[in-house]
Amino acid sequence: MRRLPFTDPIHLPAAVSAVRQALAEHGIVAIPTETFYGLAVDPRDASAVDRVFAAKGRPVEKALLVVGASLVQLEELVVVGEPWRARLTAAWPAPLSVVLPTLRPVPAGGATLAVRIPAHPLLRELLTRTGPLTATSANRSGDPAPNRPEALTSALGRHVAVLLDGGRTGGTRASTLIDATCEPPRLLRSGAFAIPANWAVTVV
Repeated sequence: MRRLPFTDPIHLPAAVSAVRQALAEHGIVAIPTETFYGLAVDPRDASAVDRVFAAKGRPVEKALLVVGASLVQLEELVVVGEPWRARLTAAWPAPLSVVLPTLRPVPAGGATLAVRIPAHPLLRELLTRTGPLTATSANRSGDPAPNRPEALTSALGRHVAVLLDGGRTGGTRASTLIDATCEPPRLLRSGAFAIPANWAVTVV
């Protein structure tokens, strides 16, 4: 596993180069987000996505969260209609993940996909250069999500090609997860983002 610092803009060129190389080889990259560390691959790369499911021991029917640098970038993968376009434009970047219909099925999801723009400026700069990446939590399925690189390497280090070491993340709660493919929208996971009351989100 190659470990690179990822706390300052001066670290970005080396990180981008290493991530691009790993993605080209269908490898897994560990990235810090504003919540926890995540496992990053191209969501359209079936081989790499399979590696993430295997590393986590995650059931394949559970889709992988995807992060992007902008709404325009995420629209390469998902359909964002109103009123969600206005809501997400106002809310993002934030620890808010939203399930939306895909333009076409992708290995990381299927007919729907959970996406977000992370509130981590350096990660967004990376995503601007790499395109959208998965960011499912970097843990074995059912274990706590790691907010320190040491916890990540202990659990999944042998599966990771590149670790972008951002130190301890600020996460104590996962991102809030909303299903926006139904009406009314449903809260699938309570998390770090406080949902505005006027969104009329129902609790499952």
